[in-house]
Amino acid sequence: MATATGSRTLLDRYFHVSERGSTMSRELRGGLVTFVTMSYIVVLNPLVLGSSSPDDAAAKTDVTGAILPVAQVAAVTALVAGVMSVLFGIIANYPFAIATGLGINTLVAVTIAPQVTWPEAMGLVVVEGLVIVVLAATGLRTAVFTAVPTELKAAIAAGIGLFIAFIGLVDAGFVRRLPDAAATTVPVGLGIGGSIASWPTAVFCFGLLLMAVLVVRKVRGGLLIGIVVTTVLAGVVQAIIHVGPSAGTNPKGWSLSVPSVPDTLASLPDLHLVGEFSLGAFARIGALSATLLVFTLVLANFFDAMGTMTGLGKEAGLVDEDGNLPGIGRALVVEGAGAVMGGAASSSSNTVFIESASGIAEGARTGLANVVTGVLFLAAMFLTPLYSVVPIEAAAPALVVVGALMVGQVREIDFSDFSVALPAFLTIVVMPFTYSIANGIGVGFITWVVLRAARGDARRTHPLLWVVALLFVVYFAVGPVTEALS
Repeated sequence: MATATGSRTLLDRYFHVSERGSTMSRELRGGLVTFVTMSYIVVLNPLVLGSSSPDDAAAKTDVTGAILPVAQVAAVTALVAGVMSVLFGIIANYPFAIATGLGINTLVAVTIAPQVTWPEAMGLVVVEGLVIVVLAATGLRTAVFTAVPTELKAAIAAGIGLFIAFIGLVDAGFVRRLPDAAATTVPVGLGIGGSIASWPTAVFCFGLLLMAVLVVRKVRGGLLIGIVVTTVLAGVVQAIIHVGPSAGTNPKGWSLSVPSVPDTLASLPDLHLVGEFSLGAFARIGALSATLLVFTLVLANFFDAMGTMTGLGKEAGLVDEDGNLPGIGRALVVEGAGAVMGGAASSSSNTVFIESASGIAEGARTGLANVVTGVLFLAAMFLTPLYSVVPIEAAAPALVVVGALMVGQVREIDFSDFSVALPAFLTIVVMPFTYSIANGIGVGFITWVVLRAARGDARRTHPLLWVVALLFVVYFAVGPVTEALS
């Protein structure tokens, strides 16, 4: 007993658990909830990057016609997420889990890979990660982070809240893209034909109300309890009604994984993609074109992570009076290393995940929660048949609940001052509308400096904000510029 107590004390001291007002049980529970909420990435990333056969009509092939096998992508996705989450927890001591960044993986699969080989595409991701690490190590990334006005930091946090809530609603099928948006004035709608229309979405609605009630009642572990109960309900629904997967042809099916008992509990991971990267893209498509692709990756990753850390830090109450995270430089270096490792293992760039907010809502305040999440990801390499029982419809309600909590940051924004209100408003709404944190930050930065100049405050605006705003102008114009050069 003395040894166990001593171990707990050692962990408490290293991670400052008590100092941050948390407990060991909250950290363990928060880490588990974060994993359950974001574990879908091990299923989703292979669908974005990988293919079952080069002969499939929807196969993601590179310039040579090669593919990344789905099973191998799943294995390296779990591996890198596990290793980087543990490292981030130990070194940065924040409960911000790391995994393959959505958006960047799509950019790699849809835009970059068709121009080069898969190893060359991942080589560009490695280069992007190295640039991010250098920017963080030299303090430039931290300088930009601290130069952001308090009002924009609050807007970023609120925007992320709307973004993750929207992700939850879309993943659960509660909000859907209309099949023929051009024929109507509405691009998205409620369910199917204005009704939730499917059992998986009904399960989501049950889970959302259950988690909301548990949060209102201040039940410890409310989100985790909600996810577990909703998963059980999903399994019962599947067993009775045999809903089946959506698979792109059944809109009323389960989005990613079907909640049924797996045939096996464990399987050995295939890690052949580790180390399969090359820097040959600079020779294949030219230094200028390759550099433009790296620039696009850097800018998206740079501000995606900055915005996510800002929102998570504010939600966890870990920021100082200026909205800055103590020791942010160290955290940004480790996060940048996630891009390097993700490219080196062919899982695409890894970054901090906004779904970590679900663990924070459970009380996680230190890197110990991250260690728990990371270990579970490493176990997921072997237990993919078991953890994939949890459908996204059971985890999505947690995203909506957490999103509602994060939107409360708008109270720190002075909407009576239009030079503040418009940049903050655009930051908040562009994130969910474009499905990108970086886009929201970019529009907010550009609008902020323009309106500051319009009211005669150009000289009092931090120079870095002007630099970043100009970079975002280039970022948004990369498409036309690239087309003109080609």
